[in-house]
Amino acid sequence: MPGRIQSIERAAAVLRLLAGGNRGLSLGEISRSLELPKGTALGILRTLQHVGFVEQDSGSSHYRLGGGVLSLGTRYLDGNELRARALNWADSLAGRSGESVRIGTLHKHQVLIVHHVFRPDDSRQILDVGTLLPLHATALGKVLLAFDPLATPEYYAEGGALESYTPRTITSFDDLTAQLSLARASGWAADVEELVEGEVSIAAPIRDRRGMTVGAIGVRGAVERLCEDGKPDMGQVSYVRDAARAVSRDLGATPW
Repeated sequence: MPGRIQSIERAAAVLRLLAGGNRGLSLGEISRSLELPKGTALGILRTLQHVGFVEQDSGSSHYRLGGGVLSLGTRYLDGNELRARALNWADSLAGRSGESVRIGTLHKHQVLIVHHVFRPDDSRQILDVGTLLPLHATALGKVLLAFDPLATPEYYAEGGALESYTPRTITSFDDLTAQLSLARASGWAADVEELVEGEVSIAAPIRDRRGMTVGAIGVRGAVERLCEDGKPDMGQVSYVRDAARAVSRDLGATPW
């Protein structure tokens, strides 16, 4: 049986490392993180750059993922039935809410963003497709934890303290459990400045024909637009739940 090819393993490690560095990484940081000689790391980076999988910022000289990787990821996501069925409803939700819309699924104890619609204005925005978000600090994640039977046991099995991102992040498992109970009772979840200060997100579950939760859809925006008296605006909640029901209906969920 042929053995593993070390150069490919190293290239994959570089790509995984860059996927976690939103602002790019320097050659030295990549070399140290992967315990590779600088010359070896540079050779891998230049090869990946040549095929379009890595880009180098002209100002900082930092490396980041290139458009070639995004293209590969998009080809995978295009085959995702959830994303395909939700495209029109996500656009409609963005129009009704005036906010950006994201659809996420469970992926290795995190939320994988499989679709993102920009806020319908002229502001500069960054595409979140392919981004991984924490479960406990996002509305999408809380929905998956509350309604996906596969999410909660695996997530709690990891143990330890929950990571804090802002002063408002839930770090107690007891507090998180209480929020998940509320989400199951109300049919939606929110995070108010728990992942990013000044930002709020609201989400609801998407179900398939078996009644299983296969994802979540939600809006994200500034706290002053999505909250009233420190609580999520119920008009926005209704928009999100309507969209979630519509996508679920298209996936065959009943009764509707």
